[in-house]
Amino acid sequence: MITLVLLGILALVVGGCVCVVWAERGGPRWARAVAAVTLGAGELLRRYGKNRSQDQPTGGGD
Repeated sequence: MITLVLLGILALVVGGCVCVVWAERGGPRWARAVAAVTLGAGELLRRYGKNRSQDQPTGGGD
């Protein structure tokens, strides 16, 4: 069951990347909309990862 969920997520990610490339080349309106959602989700994940890494201690032990 978990394999199907992961395959579904992988298909969405690959489809989003294809739409980003297609939209850059002047694809249809729906591809540009999917590309905008994909890029927005990527930016949110990037910010989440950056904030999360800043919250963790560095372990310097000074």
